[in-house]
Order: sequence, then C-alpha cells, then structure tokens
Amino acid sequence: MAGICLGFEVHQPFRLNPSFRPEAAKGRRDLKNHYFDPGNRAILRRVAERCYVPATGLLIDALDEGLRCSFSLSGVLVEQLEAWCPEALSLFVEAGSHRNAEVLAQTYYHSLAGFFADRDELAAQIGMHADLMAELFGRRPRVAENTEFSLDPGIAAAIRDLGFSAVYTEGADRILLGRTPNETYTCEGMPVLLRNCPLSDDIAFRFSWKGWDKQPLTAGKYAAWIAGSPGRCAHVFVDFETFGEHQPAGSGIFGFLSALPAALDRAGVACVLPSEAAAHPPAGRIEIPDPVSWADLEKDTSAWLGNHLQRSAFFALEHSPARTMRPELWRYLGTSDHFYYLASKDGSCGEVHRHFCPNGRFESYEAFMQVLSHLERRCLPRAKHSLVSLPADRAFHFSFPDGTYAGWSAHSLREFEEALDQAPAAAVDRHLARGDFARWIEGSFGERRLAREVAACETVDAVKKAVRERRCRLCAR
Repeated sequence: MAGICLGFEVHQPFRLNPSFRPEAAKGRRDLKNHYFDPGNRAILRRVAERCYVPATGLLIDALDEGLRCSFSLSGVLVEQLEAWCPEALSLFVEAGSHRNAEVLAQTYYHSLAGFFADRDELAAQIGMHADLMAELFGRRPRVAENTEFSLDPGIAAAIRDLGFSAVYTEGADRILLGRTPNETYTCEGMPVLLRNCPLSDDIAFRFSWKGWDKQPLTAGKYAAWIAGSPGRCAHVFVDFETFGEHQPAGSGIFGFLSALPAALDRAGVACVLPSEAAAHPPAGRIEIPDPVSWADLEKDTSAWLGNHLQRSAFFALEHSPARTMRPELWRYLGTSDHFYYLASKDGSCGEVHRHFCPNGRFESYEAFMQVLSHLERRCLPRAKHSLVSLPADRAFHFSFPDGTYAGWSAHSLREFEEALDQAPAAAVDRHLARGDFARWIEGSFGERRLAREVAACETVDAVKKAVRERRCRLCAR
C-alpha cells in the first residue's frame, strides 16, 4: 500500500505588455510598469477569488484535521499577491507555516535558467527563492524542484550542491523503464522524487472530463486507487489553480478536496511530506540522458524550446547584456510562460498552449523581442548599440531561393554568427550571393565599415570572421 505525498504548484507570471512601444518609455525610469501587461492585476485577482482564497481556506481546515501536503510558490506569484491580493498571501502563509505542511524551493522567477550553459543563474534564483520562503514561512526549504519539474543530470547536480535533500521531477516512462514512480531514486547522487503522472492528472485534467470512463471521481474512489498503488509513496502534484480555476467550482472539485482527508484516512493511506519521502532508502538509480519535465505529452523541454521562435528568443535572453547590467528586470523575461506562449504544437497540447496565449504566438514573440531589445538599449551606451538584440521586425530572417522562410532568424550579431553555421546552406548561400547580409548589417545596426567588409567576402567563413572580430572589438570597449 502506498502513502500519498500531496503537493501544489502555485504560479502566475508577469505577462508582457503586448502593446509595448519604445517611444512610450522614452526617458522613463519605471520600465517594469511599461514592459508588463496592466491586465496582470485583474487576472491575479480573478484567480485569487476563484481559487487561492477558497481552496487555501479548505486546505487550512484539512491540515488541522491531519492532512499533510506541500506547496511550491514562485517568487513572482508572491510579488503579485503582496501587491494585489494580500488576503490570499496571508492564507498561503498560514497554510505553508502549518505543522502539517512543507514548502519547496524553486527558481524565484519560475524561469528556464536551468537550461543555460552555466548553472550560476539557476543557483542564484533558487537561493533567492529559498531566502523568500524562509522569510515568509520561518523555515528554509529542504526539497527543491526546478521549473515545471524539469531536470537533467546537470540541474540535479547543481541542486545537490546547494545542499537540498532531494529534487522533484516527472515520473516519465522513459526514465522509469517499467519501475513504479512511487519510490525514491537517485540521479547524480541526489535523491529524486517522482511525480505520479496518472494519479496527478486524474485530478488536474480528467476530473470533469465527460468522456472519462472513471467518472465521477469521488474522494473515496481516489483514496482506494492510492491505497492500491505499488510502492511506498505516490507523489501527487498538481497546479493549485486546478481547484476553482481550471476545474470550476461547479464541477465539484472543492467538495472532492474537502472530502479527501477523511477518505484517505478510511483507506489507511498515510500522508507523507517530501522531506520524509526523501529519507526513504533509494530503490535504484534513474538515468536522464535528455531533460525531462511534466509539460505536455512529450514530458521534455519542447513546451518552451521546441521550435525556432522559442530557441531564438531563449538564445537572445541567455546572451543578453542585460543579464549582468539590469538583472532585476532581465530575470522577469526568463519566466517559462513567455516561451510556453510561443509553442507551435497541434492536438490537445496545442489547444492548451493556445488557451494560455490569447495574443497568439507570433504576437507574443514580437512583444518579447521588443521588450528585450529596448532593455538592452537602455543598458548599453550608444557606442555599443550594435551588440543589442533587435526586435522581430528588424531581425534577419533566412529564406530559401524560392523566398520561403528557412526556419532561422538572427536578432543580433552574435546570433547571426550561430545562424550562419546552422541555417540551411541553400538559404545562406542565396543571401551571400545577393549581398543581403551587408545590407542588413548597415540598415539595422548602422555598421557601414563592417557592411563593406562583409560585402567583399566571398565565403561564409569570411563573413563570420569579419562579424566576430567587430563584435569582439565592441565588447572590449
């Protein structure tokens, strides 16, 4: 018989302002108010009214009755609650401080920093978040998760070196290889707790699905499933917004949550906290050759980095000069949601992406690059503006000889160097022969001397060499 380790992910992003224009922020110092959507307050208030306030109130009563659970609240959510809904934050503090609750660490900005080439930013953001949790709840987290449970060996090692006792990830079939997710495993010497995907999704996605043959899902039925699940502890982790937002109050989701503690008790299912599960002797090792996450059916990074728009925006973020010069604003741009909105998936996963991205992926991409480009221009002196990322309408978009888009774009001189190696050769050769590279360099960056050098180049390697040397000179100034 398995116990249950019940956990809740609580996060809302600062969505970007789709109407941002650089001229509106000219001479202004309050850039955050210009970069982010004024509608964030209304969204936060709506979710608090439907979910955070009623669901947390129910949980506090359940904790008093013996339920045990964990919370993972992003730092950007806490900022919004402090500003726009302090009553909900007070309830979360009461719940998270309860003797039967535990809070987890995550990246403060719910970001993709774990996928940077270095792990310094990941460590910094997890440290910031742990400090915030200690301030709010009076105790530092002992167990961590990376954003959306994403994990690879490098991330596991980084979190291990920060001193945490365990890390969460998704119990994906490709890493379990037929084993149960209801045990503790290790990766890079770090205890790993695995989310039980079927049991979690029974609540998060299937609860009100009319086509599900297990309808209706009652607390008693669910407790019996937990009791019959093999292994020591089923880790059931869901978005907290499941209760009242994704699954509306009329679905009966609040009644299910209210009845769950008694149902678990009758079924003999013990409630376990993550740090207790982490202390279980490991049942074996798991190998994670490619990153795993709880996102979409693929359970990988494709929700955020699966197409060229996403990878291009991520490249610009990772290599942005704002990373060191204006980190207090740059870090908000790393929130995973900004990249989630750019997905181009079909089927049920595509429907979910589009639901959370009402502005459309191309519009979201343009807004992201517009904000990042403006921030970089505000960071750098005018003499170094050739190092900035360009907004989408001024980027270089590679195309085949027939004029169709080749799937590669360059928003900066640095990305241009990368694209010359990775874009299809037919597209690169076409642009080189037509003199397109030189015209773009002069027209978008005002680099006349570099443009002349590139125009005289007969090979792609010569173009790369000229661009690299110019970029190095600019960086050295």
